[in-house]
Amino acid sequence: MARFTGGCLCGRIRYTASGDPAFTGVCHCRDCQRFSGTAFSTVLGFPSGALVIEGEPKQYRKSGDSGNPVTRVFCPECGSGVTEEVGAMPGMTLVLAGTLDDPAGVQPTIELFCDSAQPWVSLGGDRQRFPAMPG
Repeated sequence: MARFTGGCLCGRIRYTASGDPAFTGVCHCRDCQRFSGTAFSTVLGFPSGALVIEGEPKQYRKSGDSGNPVTRVFCPECGSGVTEEVGAMPGMTLVLAGTLDDPAGVQPTIELFCDSAQPWVSLGGDRQRFPAMPG
């Protein structure tokens, strides 16, 4: 069984995810751009029960670009985003790929909210692309 570990910039928040991710993707929505501080967010989706978080993160909840609630989990010390829970995907927790101890093996298979992608971003590769959140 695969095991993924990671955490925030300062190390106060750590996590372990067991099993293979259900999906890996890139999200170009404006909320992910703001949360990540860059042009997109790369995430791995795990069943919520497969993830164990150590430490005491903070949460911020609001409606995302899809209109569904999004709960963003981050470190209260360094501010690093760690995970997200999206109302459109109940029972899934999204791990921000940049927080993995070894993100080199992540291979996104989908891109979401491509209509919000910055015009200077071209990721190349062969993956499914959606203008918004697929139904």
